[in-house]
Amino acid sequence: MIDKQKLGEVIRFGIVGVLATILQYAIYWLLIRWLNPSVAMTIGYLISFAFNFVASTRYTFRVKASAKRGAGFAFSHAVNYVLQMLTLNLFLWLGVPKQWAPIPMFCICVPVNFVLVRFFLKLKR
Repeated sequence: MIDKQKLGEVIRFGIVGVLATILQYAIYWLLIRWLNPSVAMTIGYLISFAFNFVASTRYTFRVKASAKRGAGFAFSHAVNYVLQMLTLNLFLWLGVPKQWAPIPMFCICVPVNFVLVRFFLKLKR
């Protein structure tokens, strides 16, 4: 039997994740003309992070923001950021054009991020 609450979380996570990813990728695309890809991705990531925290607590998981949840969210995103930088630079090293390297990076990092964020935001106080 399908757990409707978890299915709803996955769908809402997808919506928020798509929006956050589009925001991050758009900022990256705007900045890579002038900045190193890692720097451009970092700036996009930070802006996307702020949006993602608000949307994840209020909409995706429907929990009240707290210092504990914020710390867990920040930790999960720190892990995700490191994973994104490693995979972005791997794909660049493999010769994927800098405009397209984030696509396979997101395919790897988004599922990992979902598991981490859900774990930390759903922790009981």
